[in-house]
Amino acid sequence: MNLSKSFEFFDPGKCKGRIHIIGCGSVGSTVAELLARFGLTDFVLYDFDTVEPHNVVNQMFTAKHLQMPKVEALKEMLLDINPEMKIRLEPKGWCEHPLDGYVFLAVDNIDLRRKIVQDNMYNPTVKAMFDFRTGLTDAQHFAADWSDIKSKKAFLATMEFSHEDASVNQQMSACNVSLCVAPTVRMIANVGAVNFVNFVKGEHLYKQIPIDAFKFELDAIG
Repeated sequence: MNLSKSFEFFDPGKCKGRIHIIGCGSVGSTVAELLARFGLTDFVLYDFDTVEPHNVVNQMFTAKHLQMPKVEALKEMLLDINPEMKIRLEPKGWCEHPLDGYVFLAVDNIDLRRKIVQDNMYNPTVKAMFDFRTGLTDAQHFAADWSDIKSKKAFLATMEFSHEDASVNQQMSACNVSLCVAPTVRMIANVGAVNFVNFVKGEHLYKQIPIDAFKFELDAIG
């Protein structure tokens, strides 16, 4: 892969660990695409779902991917970017798999995200975790340096609510479909990708970054 436009800014060889994308929907597929274009090649993709017609409006998939398992569709897209990528698929989702390196949480269930964090709280092979939550125009990104116990505990503390609680606050259509548009997804995915790249480069890791994509509001905390 020709990295002449980005290599002097970010050398992917400095990333000493694989990339786990847990949830390959809107945020997961977008983050994976962004990181692949930086020349990162070692990915594990987790998702049990297939590409449905309503997914095309805010995920990286196209009409040709309809009814494909999301992990297979995303693998195909990433290999189109860089055929040298090494990609492992977990089509049943995360089933208490051992994790290492960099973990991106992009599942739509806060209870599952909390369990992943709790099960790996003292896992020394994890370097950092990155979490994303999206609404219609607003979204939040959270991150933790896994070598810092205070950072990990603060990260877990952001998940002290249930999936049912989260569902109450989700904006829904008249047909009871959760609303989320591509600009919001792309903006928060970009924020997470930048936070990751900066961390790998040895720069500051922001612990919380809320945005409103349509009011042009962004704040970086911690």
